[in-house]
Amino acid sequence: MLGVALATFALAAGGQAAAAERPPIAWNAIPYSAKRKRQMASYSKRHYGLRRYGLHNPKVIVQHLTESSTYSPIWTMFANNVADNELHELPGVCSHFVIDQNGKIHQLVPISLMCRHTVGLNWTAIGIEHVGFNPSDVLGRSSVRRASLRLTNWLRCREGIEIRNVIGHNESLKSRYHHENVSRLRGQTHDDFPTSAMRKYRAALRKLTC
Repeated sequence: MLGVALATFALAAGGQAAAAERPPIAWNAIPYSAKRKRQMASYSKRHYGLRRYGLHNPKVIVQHLTESSTYSPIWTMFANNVADNELHELPGVCSHFVIDQNGKIHQLVPISLMCRHTVGLNWTAIGIEHVGFNPSDVLGRSSVRRASLRLTNWLRCREGIEIRNVIGHNESLKSRYHHENVSRLRGQTHDDFPTSAMRKYRAALRKLTC
């Protein structure tokens, strides 16, 4: 399954990724040291059979909720690089982007590096966090919804990612790219952004062009 998913797919007509307008993005990098890279490579080998820390040709974008009311503690949690409370693994969890409640987009990690945000998909997925507790905190707030859709559209066009592969964390187990070597984690997922919310999100995304 992983071998099939790792195969090269065409990005767009002529083999080139299409272009979309890049939204304003604040660069607020977390530390991603040589030690963290080694930890990520070990994690990748253990979970995916790929000893690497780089994110190569991502095929999935995963939408998340921070379950917090502010951005700052999320940045701190991602930056600290300590074993997570849920799975107790290193490196610490992180996502590439966080969108604040005012619609400001923060980039924490280069797209070229892996982040631990979705079991079974970290090897090929870009992670986008939204400050909030429910999908309505994103879909129901025009500034956040607009920022999220613009960011996601820019990323999917830049990387050649199909809209059907823009998913909520709760949909991770259904992804064609899901792969997990650790048996106890093969059914692990989270509740944020279920299909009911993502149908609305993808419908709005389809109205945007590259």
